[in-house]
Amino acid sequence: MDIKRARVFVIEDEKIMSTYVLGALRRMGILDLYAFTDGVGALRELGDLKPDLIITDVHMAPMGGIEFVQKLRTLPDEKLSAIPVIFLSADSSKSTIGDVLPLGVAGYLVKPPNVKALEAKIEHAFKGYKTFLFD
Repeated sequence: MDIKRARVFVIEDEKIMSTYVLGALRRMGILDLYAFTDGVGALRELGDLKPDLIITDVHMAPMGGIEFVQKLRTLPDEKLSAIPVIFLSADSSKSTIGDVLPLGVAGYLVKPPNVKALEAKIEHAFKGYKTFLFD
């Protein structure tokens, strides 16, 4: 998929980080962007907006990224349940990484993300690779 034509959900509760990530995506040429402050709002809009990629924080209330992806992966619509996900978090603990690994995500970036690393993760996700990339 051409990343410039991608529809991307950014799920991030910190306004500054959300602005930073959305700006980085725009500079990459991705313009079809939707921002959410938690997994509840994003989950509600999945069926209507059908994103090509989801970038999500781990720790948010009332629904964090891990719970969001767990729900995403169990959706009956196979196309929606297989949407590539990249985690973005300040938490790089082994226990959190261990919780994320079984969810079948394309990568994990530590905040604040390096823009080149973010772009590489997005390209990796769109190529359909199933390997987990951590930065």
